[in-house]
Amino acid sequence: MVSDFVVPTVDISAWVSGERDEQTVRELDLACRTVGFVQIVGHGVPAEVTDGLADAIDGFFGQSLEAKKRWIRPASENRGYSPPKSESLSYSLGVDPVARMNDYFEAYNIGVGKNTWPDEPTAFRPQVEAHFREARRVAETLTSIFAAALGVEPDFFDRIAGNSIDVLRMNNYALEPGEIEPGADLTGMGEHTDFGIVTVLWADQVAGLQVLGTDNVWHDVQPADGALLVNLGDISARLTNDVWMSTLHRVKPPIVGGTIERRRSAAFFHDGNGDALIETLPRFVPEGGVPLYEPITVAEHIAAKLAGSREGHKNTGAVRDAARVLAASPGVTR
Repeated sequence: MVSDFVVPTVDISAWVSGERDEQTVRELDLACRTVGFVQIVGHGVPAEVTDGLADAIDGFFGQSLEAKKRWIRPASENRGYSPPKSESLSYSLGVDPVARMNDYFEAYNIGVGKNTWPDEPTAFRPQVEAHFREARRVAETLTSIFAAALGVEPDFFDRIAGNSIDVLRMNNYALEPGEIEPGADLTGMGEHTDFGIVTVLWADQVAGLQVLGTDNVWHDVQPADGALLVNLGDISARLTNDVWMSTLHRVKPPIVGGTIERRRSAAFFHDGNGDALIETLPRFVPEGGVPLYEPITVAEHIAAKLAGSREGHKNTGAVRDAARVLAASPGVTR
């Protein structure tokens, strides 16, 4: 059966230049309601910035594991280096992985406030900081469009995300040759939803990212030429009573000749203020009905999710998402 699943493309150049274009609002609103993932073009991020980010990722992750482990920080800090198999994202949904802490990606996190910066490569910090600034600008442009689409005050997202817990997570999915057993079911990154308002993703055009469609089938997705992949997080779903979709996704690394083809990505998470109380907007609650979600602060929500992915405590507050994962077809429409 041919699938009609598609990640729509939305050009935000009008909003980047300061114009409030209604066509962009309508297109983004439709994408948020039907897929939860969007190919964003016209974002204005210079090619030299994304080229620098790729160079920084290559330079850091190309070092030996011993050298990279110098930059491990306590999980509670959400900063620094995470080695392969130190996390399991499916636990953030309360879903048991094949093996505890089995995700094969390695990562490096930086964010607002205090960071841990490696001393090698020397260009790592300025290259990463340049992308962080651009990704934050794109995220804030998107939330301006979100406010128009949701019919809230233009400063609504300024109030709940003016001091946002923003994090840039750089990921590398390569494994050393010879580590792959025949028939192994490898998990680059387990099934999960993102935690916050919106995620701005840079990724190279290597297969691996899979998105769970409304047909309960996993679909391959990769960025279009010059595009950033954007997806909604749980905070947006909570605000809209699931009218906007915090879509489940995962990474299954492609295996070529017995080894994993290298894949890189960098996800900028725009999560909101830690103390912001997130309540469903009244217009999304049917008359006489009750919201799907209880009020919660951004910090409380993120803490519950991170306790799953990094500490191995199953998150019991994601019942609907866990059920979707368990009901999903193992096949993928390509």
